[in-house]
Amino acid sequence: MKRGLEAAAAAFQFLSRFPVKSGGDFSPELLQRSTVYYPLVGLAIAAVVWPAAYLSALLLPPFPAAVLVLMLWVWLTGGLHLDGWMDSADALLSYRSRERMLEIMKDSRVGAMGVIACVLLLLLKVSLIYTVIDEKLWSTALLLPLLWSRWFMVAALSGWPKARQGEGLAGQFHTLRGREAGLAALLAAMLSVLLALLNPAVLMSPFMAAFLVIPVLSWIIGKWTAQRISQRLGGLTGDVYGALNELLEALLLLAVVLLHRLLL
Repeated sequence: MKRGLEAAAAAFQFLSRFPVKSGGDFSPELLQRSTVYYPLVGLAIAAVVWPAAYLSALLLPPFPAAVLVLMLWVWLTGGLHLDGWMDSADALLSYRSRERMLEIMKDSRVGAMGVIACVLLLLLKVSLIYTVIDEKLWSTALLLPLLWSRWFMVAALSGWPKARQGEGLAGQFHTLRGREAGLAALLAAMLSVLLALLNPAVLMSPFMAAFLVIPVLSWIIGKWTAQRISQRLGGLTGDVYGALNELLEALLLLAVVLLHRLLL
């Protein structure tokens, strides 16, 4: 029990700004055990973001409410994944050699492509939050994208080689295997079932399909993207894991909005 709590606390400390304390030493062994709880961190962030969106919508017009909610969303993650998104965009969209792309990712400065990619991503997210607020698409399915995007980070950590063996943040997870990804998937599935049960109206509607589609989409989109990037870099890096999370968050939320329009 103590080891599990320590690992869960490490996951929250690593991926979020939640005030969680742990006696862990952030050793590679603890970091690897903590990956099992990544979906729980995603759910916790979503459980703050969407109630905040609902409350903001009671006081403000949809657009300023959406912007404030996005600010909260970014703050809760500490911008960790956005940083990876920008660095990955700078490198992968430079169309340079593998070695040069890895050097660009290590550079602390942000280039033009990183800024453009960040602006476009944030515009997509704020437009989706606006749509949720404006059309009152409230459902526990909104929590799924943040949950399953973080599960795929665990799948990517264990399923593809590291571009820099033993180097950088990704090097801390170099011995991670499929067991952690399987346990994270089991936790994500259990949490998804719980979310469906908490929203009985969804169980009796066609929108129940979202609880099946989102996990499948997270795997299909994530696998295709990770495979393409791995082919170019010879593996994945810490920045790429963050970029995968940002991409999946946005596209899975887009899928939830589309499914709501198509099915209800």
